[in-house]
Amino acid sequence: MAGMTTSLAGKVALVAGGTRGAGRGIAVELGAAGATVYVTGRSTRERRSEMDRRETIEETAELVTAAGGRGIAVPADHLDPEQVRALVERVDAEQGRLDVLVNDIWGGELLFSWSDRLWEHSLDDGLRILRLAVDTHIITSHFALPLLIRRPGGLVVEVTDGTAEYNAANYRVSFFYDLAKVSVNRMAFSQARELAPYGATAVSLTPGWLRSEIMLEHFGVTEANWRDALAVQPHFAISETPAFAGRAVAALAADPEVSRWNGRSLSSGQLAQVYGFTDVDGSRPDAWRYLVEVQDAGRPADVTGYR
Repeated sequence: MAGMTTSLAGKVALVAGGTRGAGRGIAVELGAAGATVYVTGRSTRERRSEMDRRETIEETAELVTAAGGRGIAVPADHLDPEQVRALVERVDAEQGRLDVLVNDIWGGELLFSWSDRLWEHSLDDGLRILRLAVDTHIITSHFALPLLIRRPGGLVVEVTDGTAEYNAANYRVSFFYDLAKVSVNRMAFSQARELAPYGATAVSLTPGWLRSEIMLEHFGVTEANWRDALAVQPHFAISETPAFAGRAVAALAADPEVSRWNGRSLSSGQLAQVYGFTDVDGSRPDAWRYLVEVQDAGRPADVTGYR
């Protein structure tokens, strides 16, 4: 991100759901661009969420600071309106502004089934998925947007899985997962209409095939040897690090003409072509074009021309 190391100096961001994965990558890259970043989630050094994983919001905040920004970890359950209200009040009291809101709350990896149909799927788990993936975003925007629109130029990024175009034409895993990810795209579209008169912008953003902590563990690899997973899944060659989505958000936040994207469904690979950033290895993986043209088309794995 040459030339962008201080482009967000003085800006304040809230990354809701920044414990791991894309949220962590986004928080760190906003920090690398000079922003103050509030990182929220349920997993702390004192208490783990139902995900029961080792990553914490404190670790993410420390990575933000190490990258050159200022990371502030705030424990918050985004299903609890009073916790979110208190979070936004704290940001207001300490900073007096909010420039970037990233809604990346998810936490449904252990709940959805890859094979159960609607009538077979656990109803409790399915409704919990929707609460985690949809209600959390609504609650957070409800309380954060009044602070964000206090001055023109605010940006809301709704993080999902799949572009609006792809999700409209393809069944995504299962009923509840599909509904959750489509809903997040639409939330960005709707917020865009309501925010435009205040000079603010809302978009949805999807990473490609993300090399998150959970995905790397699924394949039994690390970031250092991730290509070993290609023996099991050759199409994993198109995968990207969480930093790639983070650089997409940092580029949007630094763009004085970001309103041109208002209401749009965007991908990290698409924005890399526009803004010129790369993944950590210097490549620009275009995962969603690859998915349609290679993987879904049944062609052999070959990332030539796609990264």
